[in-house]
Amino acid sequence: MIALPRSASGDPPVSVQVWGDGALFTRPEFRVERMSYPVMTPTAAIGILESIFWKPEFEWVPAVIEVLRPIRQFSLRRNETHDLPSFADAVSRGRRINTVANREQRAAVCLRDVAYRIHAHIELRPHATKGTAAYRDQFRRRVDRGACFQQPYLGTREFPASFAHVDDAPPITLTEDLGMMLHRIIPGPPMDSTYFRARLQGGVLRIPRHGIRGDEPAGVA
Repeated sequence: MIALPRSASGDPPVSVQVWGDGALFTRPEFRVERMSYPVMTPTAAIGILESIFWKPEFEWVPAVIEVLRPIRQFSLRRNETHDLPSFADAVSRGRRINTVANREQRAAVCLRDVAYRIHAHIELRPHATKGTAAYRDQFRRRVDRGACFQQPYLGTREFPASFAHVDDAPPITLTEDLGMMLHRIIPGPPMDSTYFRARLQGGVLRIPRHGIRGDEPAGVA
């Protein structure tokens, strides 16, 4: 077992195991063709956790992601549309999005046969009405039942994720510097994002609590 960091209040992280036939954790610097990060990103982990259990009283903060299967890639072509709704369209609901007339094929480099173990903390917001332990227990019960608010997915919706309680499967032995990785998307407007210098150490990705903005020097945390 690996050493897991505790939260600021001293709680151990909540853990869940996820897997699927494929994944696409899109690198944001590729604007046309999609290229996946080699491992799951913190933002993808948050999306999976929120699909299983979400409450406005807390936020998920991923701490560690273990990679349980070898990193394998494959290529495919996906139908996408460049006629995307704007914020004003979402508010007014007045414009019809024509996906057929604006459809185009784009190549994507994806991951095949993936499995991860996610460890994350629950951080309460000021208006929370319960303690951390209550939300942790609710999350475990939902994993017991296989319950989720929506189908979790591995980066994009065409790659659904299965989930269950963690087992004792060891992570892969790969150690590799992964460069700058997407850490968190900050809602706007204007929308922004933070990054961190990622390193896979013996199949384990450790995630700092705070990332750096894209225009900050890489040494700033």
